Amino acid sequence: MLGHDYYHESIRKYVIYFGTLFNDLKIKRRDTTGNVIQNIKVPVNYAPREKITSKLEGNLDLQNQEAILLPRISFEMVSLQYAAERKLNTLNRYTNVDAADGGKKKSMYQPVPYDINFDLNIYVKYAEDATQLLEQILPFFTPEWTGTLNLIPEMGVKMDIPVVLQSMSSQDTYEGDYDTRRALIWNLNFVMKAYMFGPITSSSVIKQSNINFFTANSTTGYANTPAAAVKLQPGLDQFRNPTTNAAASIAVGGIFSNDNYSVIADFEDYFNGEDST
Repeated sequence: MLGHDYYHESIRKYVIYFGTLFNDLKIKRRDTTGNVIQNIKVPVNYAPREKITSKLEGNLDLQNQEAILLPRISFEMVSLQYAAERKLNTLNRYTNVDAADGGKKKSMYQPVPYDINFDLNIYVKYAEDATQLLEQILPFFTPEWTGTLNLIPEMGVKMDIPVVLQSMSSQDTYEGDYDTRRALIWNLNFVMKAYMFGPITSSSVIKQSNINFFTANSTTGYANTPAAAVKLQPGLDQFRNPTTNAAASIAVGGIFSNDNYSVIADFEDYFNGEDST
């Protein structure tokens, strides 16, 4: 079962997808007359909350230019859980033409549903900055936002992936002394309804089918020789146009699964009207 050498980069795509949702947030700071004096694009990075807060708490020099600039957003993937309620028929498959060999088809079983939990943390110095960012985020989650991801390009698999806002909470790290750098932190918890895909396999395509029909009798059951036969195969002429004329068709080996071919049905009747027994 295990040991297949493949990597679809699915989790990486989910992480990038989540971070991209919040990479264009801006804050406008105004003077007392309402004029915009500063327009800040909020940076987003993948990092645990503890890493950012430890840097905030460890730097007591408010004038230090190396201090973490606020506002800032960080996010991280915190857990994955199997989502049994979204499970589909495991035996269903995705299929596509093998680009390396037109005589073969690639296939992949139905993906497995997983819920991925993300934490988004907003760090600001002023409460007004936090309210601006929250008002740019919350209206789009009702309670979910759905985007389309090209998850397995070689199989043509594109899926709508919802991101659901679960909860919000805030924290003020300021404790009242002048040496402490104040940081308001808003934590938003999201669940992404994702899927994990298995390996892609390649197999030859059946190009010819022979079907034999036998007559039955009350004594021996079925006759030993067929009463009729049907032979099916793809048909393509020398100009690669579909045809149902076997004489005009090129050899089966030159017809590929992605060709626009017709089906040639050759019916042979061996029945002579007598009991074959």
